[in-house]
Amino acid sequence: MMKELNVLIVEDDDVAAESITRSLNKVSPNINLVYAEHGRVAIEILENRHPTRKLTRPYVVLLDLNMPVMNGFEFLAYVRDSSSLQDTVIFILTTSNDDNDRSRAYDNNVAGYMVKSSVGPQFAKLAALMDAYRNAVEPNR
Repeated sequence: MMKELNVLIVEDDDVAAESITRSLNKVSPNINLVYAEHGRVAIEILENRHPTRKLTRPYVVLLDLNMPVMNGFEFLAYVRDSSSLQDTVIFILTTSNDDNDRSRAYDNNVAGYMVKSSVGPQFAKLAALMDAYRNAVEPNR
């Protein structure tokens, strides 16, 4: 039986979120996708406090850096400081190709950093990475 993988997409741009969805579904249709429009909503979901959106383990977070309300770096700081969330697997998916942003993200123990403009054809690799992650982890039961 194929293990389920849940992906939390933290992205304020609806067009980008839809593009991510289509690309991931094309290469791996059995991924459960949950959306958050900024970091604060993502934290509510991860802490199981959101009224309608739920996420179960194992999960991966695809995080945009440039968002309103709570940006990606503020989200990263919160998650890494939280004893219950600090081991969350987070991939950055952003428009920023800035080396400082990249270094800052890796300093926060992200699993990968991808620039949206160069991801297009790379989505198959991203989905393969998600599949590999799904197969490498055992859900906490």
